Amino acid sequence: MPSQPTRDKGELLPGTLEMLILTTLSREPLHGYAIARKIRECSDDQLRVEEGSLYPALQRMLVAGWIQGAWAVSSRNRR
Repeated sequence: MPSQPTRDKGELLPGTLEMLILTTLSREPLHGYAIARKIRECSDDQLRVEEGSLYPALQRMLVAGWIQGAWAVSSRNRR
């Protein structure tokens, strides 16, 4: 019987990142860095979402109509 491939600690199943993002955003609107930080905090530092995964996922979700994005100036005059 072939063995199941093992996953590294913190490696997500396909589609899981999108579900984590939607769950996080259902609580409050957040920007990308805050989404990654909230996922890390809520998972007791077990899950780390890197920029290279997060922002493409957010873009796919935006195009699919799952989320809405907005540009705004922060308190530090950054976008």
